[in-house]
Amino acid sequence: MPKEMICAFCGRPIEPGTGRFYVTERGEMLWFCSSKCYKNAIKLKRNPRKLKWARPWLVRSLS
Repeated sequence: MPKEMICAFCGRPIEPGTGRFYVTERGEMLWFCSSKCYKNAIKLKRNPRKLKWARPWLVRSLS
């Protein structure tokens, strides 16, 4: 049984067989739940803590 992964950008769970996998030059393996998360993280280089729809923002705003 494949295990459920967590999105590297927004923190949401990714169902097996979906999502996008990215390997950085340093060898880090990153899973993204959607092309929206992939584009914001890799192409646009945005910080998830500054976006209201990403979970890191929700965690920061509650504390």
